[in-house]
Amino acid sequence: MSLHPVGIIGSGKYVPDRILSNQELEQMVETNDEWIVTRTGIRERRLAAPEQATSDLAYEASKQAIAAAGLTAEDIDLIIVATITPDMFFPSTACLLQDKLGAKRAAAFDLSAACSGFIYGLATASNMIATGMYKHVLVVGAEALSRITDYTDRNTCILFGDGAGAVVLGPVEQGRGFQSFVLGADGSGGELLKVDGGGSRTPASEESVQARQHYIQMAGNDVFKFAVRIMGGAAEEALEKAGLTKEDIDLLVPHQANIRIIRSALTRLDLPEEKAMINLDKYGNVSAASIPIALAEAVEEGRVKQGDCLVLVGFGGGLTWGASVLKW
Repeated sequence: MSLHPVGIIGSGKYVPDRILSNQELEQMVETNDEWIVTRTGIRERRLAAPEQATSDLAYEASKQAIAAAGLTAEDIDLIIVATITPDMFFPSTACLLQDKLGAKRAAAFDLSAACSGFIYGLATASNMIATGMYKHVLVVGAEALSRITDYTDRNTCILFGDGAGAVVLGPVEQGRGFQSFVLGADGSGGELLKVDGGGSRTPASEESVQARQHYIQMAGNDVFKFAVRIMGGAAEEALEKAGLTKEDIDLLVPHQANIRIIRSALTRLDLPEEKAMINLDKYGNVSAASIPIALAEAVEEGRVKQGDCLVLVGFGGGLTWGASVLKW
């Protein structure tokens, strides 16, 4: 069976209006702007309004992506939402989004791979289109991380923000589109980054709430070491699978977790900082939404031209990682 080439035919992003600056965080926990910027590169992050849930953020980004693809919601065959902050356990955020959009023909499901979720979603959607099962798939990374962030924990509350990015995948001309995918996981590192309250292991209870188990817990140094090792390595592996080299990269679109992690990947790939899309100073770490937000912003800013070679790479809780090479 010959496979159809698949690429991104439309992108969009949405971030809430409310900005939480480092200066505001100085009033909440023992930290300061200089320390946060030096250690992470983050200056501010966005917070969803009290009435906004993850599906609301996803809806705004999805409308843009579908319009940019020149399609309507009824043209979408499948919706995949990558998120660790679903509106609720079930129904899936993807089903709620399907209804909001009026995408009546679309199947819908959520995907949970933390900050790597968007790349996992792209790989899933791309294969479904390549085999002819579907023609147009909406892939969304959307997070309301402020709802699971402990604003008394100075090590984690400085990192996370809210937002959504979306893309529509469809058939493209020969030689364009996704050239390779690399996905990976190491479940033995699951304890390093987690929310353990509220699931079947530790159901919600008075005790779990008092123990703050419904918030993100992170072993920062261990996650940092893992990320530095995996980010450049996954990008190199994806390039090798695509039959390309680091000299071929026009733009690196990395997960926006920490500027030092991004710089270590740039060093390994021999790339100058101008060849990376970096916006974590404005949005912080938005988990599964960070790569699609950065990609949509790069497109908006005219930093992506036809024929460009893009490398998308991320890592996250699970532990998970993913990378993809894309000819625009």
